Amino acid sequence: MADALEMRLEAERERVGLWLPVALGVGIAAWFALPSMTHWIGLLLLLAGGALGGLLLGWRGRLGRSIVIACAAIAVGLLLVWGRALWVSAPVLAAPVVTGFSAVVERVEPLPAKGQLRILARPQRRSDLPPRVRLTLRSEQATGLVDGETIGVRARLMPPPTASLPGGYDFAQRAWFDRIGAVGTVLGDVSHAPGSGPAAAALRARLSAHIHDQVEGSAGGIAAALVTGDRGAISEADEEAMRRSGLAHLLSISGLHVTAVVGFAMLLTMRLLALNRRLALAGYVLPLAAAAGALAGGGYTLLAGAEVPTLRSFIAALLVLVAFLMGREALTLRLVAAGALIVLIWRPESLAGPSFQLSFAAVTAIIALHESRAMQAFLARREEPWPVRLGRGIAGLLITGLIVEVALAPIALFHFHKAGLYGALANVIAIPLTTFVIMPFEALALLCDSVGLGAPFWWVTEQALRVLIGLAHGVAEAPGAVAMLPSFPPWGFALAVFGGLWILLWQTRWRRAGVVPLVVGVAALLAQPRPDLLVTGDGRHIAAALPDGSYALLRDRAGDYIRDTMAEAAGVDTPLGALTELDHVECNRDFCRWSQGAGAAPRIILASRGSDRIEGADMATACAAADVVISDRWLPRECAARWMTIDRDSLAETGGLALYLGDVPEAVTSLRAGDEHPWRLPPQVSGNDEAVPTAALAR
Repeated sequence: MADALEMRLEAERERVGLWLPVALGVGIAAWFALPSMTHWIGLLLLLAGGALGGLLLGWRGRLGRSIVIACAAIAVGLLLVWGRALWVSAPVLAAPVVTGFSAVVERVEPLPAKGQLRILARPQRRSDLPPRVRLTLRSEQATGLVDGETIGVRARLMPPPTASLPGGYDFAQRAWFDRIGAVGTVLGDVSHAPGSGPAAAALRARLSAHIHDQVEGSAGGIAAALVTGDRGAISEADEEAMRRSGLAHLLSISGLHVTAVVGFAMLLTMRLLALNRRLALAGYVLPLAAAAGALAGGGYTLLAGAEVPTLRSFIAALLVLVAFLMGREALTLRLVAAGALIVLIWRPESLAGPSFQLSFAAVTAIIALHESRAMQAFLARREEPWPVRLGRGIAGLLITGLIVEVALAPIALFHFHKAGLYGALANVIAIPLTTFVIMPFEALALLCDSVGLGAPFWWVTEQALRVLIGLAHGVAEAPGAVAMLPSFPPWGFALAVFGGLWILLWQTRWRRAGVVPLVVGVAALLAQPRPDLLVTGDGRHIAAALPDGSYALLRDRAGDYIRDTMAEAAGVDTPLGALTELDHVECNRDFCRWSQGAGAAPRIILASRGSDRIEGADMATACAAADVVISDRWLPRECAARWMTIDRDSLAETGGLALYLGDVPEAVTSLRAGDEHPWRLPPQVSGNDEAVPTAALAR
């Protein structure tokens, strides 16, 4: 077996290095997946044993050397993210509090579509508050607010929220690495102190405001998003349509946008410098054009706020330029591996986010497809009529889009529980429209605005943006446009990702073996049952499955956020009904009672919805007759269900719940027992020091 593996690795010697960032990512993922320090240290010891085993096989052999390097890379990945988590350690607010404080504004994020602003701020002279907080306020509360300004506010603060349901978005994890120790809402007016923000921040804010003045509504929001990354003016309906149609990637500045800016800057510079015979003959045109492209990409990255996805794309663009200048083939999987390696070393926690996974999966799939012999033969230049050549190019775009959609579907289903089915078709139109019409005309409009001649270009930009929005709505509203499934089991997701990488990264026939883990992982997703009950982490909101496959909420006045979260966790794309309006549900002022689940023995559910105190003796009989009792309050000891009693105490340990009420009932929790990740057991501050009067805060 060892000899056979040696032969395989020798045949794939040019591809073995591509697995280095994969091994690093395995270590990072293992740290997130394993709950405690004991597990992390145990894995490090196992990896040390694996490395010793590789040395016993022989360092000179490719198999032994690969095992040693893989074990070392996995260990380095685990230590990298562990060290990063300790490095960014900052106190977190212990409990909700209302307090006044002065703060320096780090960043202002306008949300005009919601009439709000969101700011990151650093509280001043308050050791009882976290070093960084995120605040939301109404637009009229913060007129003229800029980055770098000192303000005084009174706000209701709370700790960063964890995932409200299993498989949901865990903001506490992201907040830990961003050093955000509290989130909250500003109460009352904001006091301003004299001062101004940095020039780059002021330019970004002025540029966004200028674009909104030229193009109204969501079209202006998309135009601003393409230049400054400000997505706040896009309406929720249009943003959801972009997501459902597979066009949401156009809203976040990433590879497509950075590549377009760098490419246009290089092209323009080359055309201008080529007019100088001396520079052209000396061979300086290409290096200078590459430098101009790098400067343009860097300026665009800074203007867009230098977010991680934009920085990641800029790093990849720089690697392409370096390869171009060295005379190497620019777009290769080696380049993708190098970019992933740089990002994982620089920000190892980014691996856990969908942005990293989606972008690198898409690029890897595109390059692997176009490196294949079949695709190269199909797209090879040949003597043929131009309509056939055009059709071949469109077919190539369509095939590429389909492969990308297939590659991204497991990631989208794991993180968002939904995946667009027509994204490939929509992107065939949307990407050229954005790259060759919207972005160039918007750049010309901004350039010509300096002399007051930008109006015609703004008109073309606005019309193209409205075509893009119309395309998004048309695709999103098509029958079967979105596939929605319940939570993807983490082990199934890991198998699907491993199988996909095995197929994409190897070249010889043993790449076909990746089909096995890929199929098993996807089968785990398709076989995953929908939960019978969903309970949010605070216990207030409950969604129950109905016989027709839809879900109904206990509190029908729940907001859009709760409804969307419940629908995603349940894997449904239909509106949630009201439990109290169903015939089989009996409700009084304090409780609702109904039978849940199909089969010979449906479960009896008892859920509280009132706030009045009820004596334990009065509840004992009703609780004993129920299989599950759910309450957002503390329940008395006398209330004990036959299978599970859920109240405020138990929810503090389990978080949100997904209940499967089959023959063998099962409960999946959003919090794990014994979880020792630092955002679960953070250093805390109380926020209870005496607050300064709001009027004096800015002084």
